[in-house]
Amino acid sequence: MSSIKLQNLRKTFGPVEAVKSLDLEFANGEFAALLGPSGCGKSTTMNMISGLETPTSGDIYFGNTPVTHVPAGKRGVGFVFQNYAIFSHMSVFDNIAFGLKVRKLSGDDIKRKVQQVAELLELTGMLHHNAGRLSINDMQKVAIGRSMILEPQIFLLDEPFSNLDASFRFYMRGQLKRFQREIKQTMIYVTHDQVEAMSMADKIAVMDFGILQQFGTPDEIYNQPTNTFVANFIGSPSMNFMDCTFHQHNGAGLLTHHSGGRVSLDDKRSRLLEQNPDKSNAFILGIRPEYLHLHSQPAADSWWQTTVYMVEPLGSKTIVHLQLGTDIVQAIAPADFRAEPSTPQWLELPPDHIHIFGKSTEQAIR
Repeated sequence: MSSIKLQNLRKTFGPVEAVKSLDLEFANGEFAALLGPSGCGKSTTMNMISGLETPTSGDIYFGNTPVTHVPAGKRGVGFVFQNYAIFSHMSVFDNIAFGLKVRKLSGDDIKRKVQQVAELLELTGMLHHNAGRLSINDMQKVAIGRSMILEPQIFLLDEPFSNLDASFRFYMRGQLKRFQREIKQTMIYVTHDQVEAMSMADKIAVMDFGILQQFGTPDEIYNQPTNTFVANFIGSPSMNFMDCTFHQHNGAGLLTHHSGGRVSLDDKRSRLLEQNPDKSNAFILGIRPEYLHLHSQPAADSWWQTTVYMVEPLGSKTIVHLQLGTDIVQAIAPADFRAEPSTPQWLELPPDHIHIFGKSTEQAIR
């Protein structure tokens, strides 16, 4: 096992800067995710960690050892790709044992280690099967086992579950998390799927256009997004955003939407908005759909009047799309919620759950 430090890491491909001045540290034994849309630089970052790509500038450390110019084969890194890339003509046993045979371990040691990995991955009954005849799901388990058995310092996984069927992806997320806890391995997992990152990782690095947007725990990423990109990318449905203006009224700070809806702010938040370096009173109010409370009748002046635009019943919950002035916002309602389009509804916005972003910077103000 080893910690990883990336220091001012950059990678360019001709005029394209794929990764821009990246500083990141992953703790020893940590399960971290590199998360972002296609083209954000996450796979390029992983390839530099593994040694498959050479940085344009910057440094990579495993523990206190600089490895920036160490060849990939000497870094002690295990790699699992989206394409399982197994030896289809070999048995499951021979696939998993391949690296150990290259290292010339004894037959007894190889058999013992393969048996341990097979039990962990629930492949014991398939060891003598031809790997090329397995399901795609089991082929990927074999690929994971082949890397795992070499006990690398660092385990890198580049979207390994994206080709699997949905139910097996759910199963493997839980299994991989369990594997990582049992072997106490430093793992970095590349994905564009926020559910994978949120459900498995101890820490998540959210990237976009080669720039690190935020690095933190799943709770921090979800509840304290640093900007509108992170707030929008994380969460399903994603966060609602509404342009608002800030002003003082009778000594209280208010955010007002063009529809007439208002949110009262406490003194601390009011002072932050008054000190906005843009000297502007324009802000973006963000709130996640699960914190928007729907009411069929008005009972408080602070509730915002809307009309139902569309209703999506999803079994365990209902997503309600609401027309709010010229904006469409989403709220999560109970499973039995039903309403026809244009039905009036009133929104309650709990002040403790709103996020405020600068209109020009799109950065969180807190």
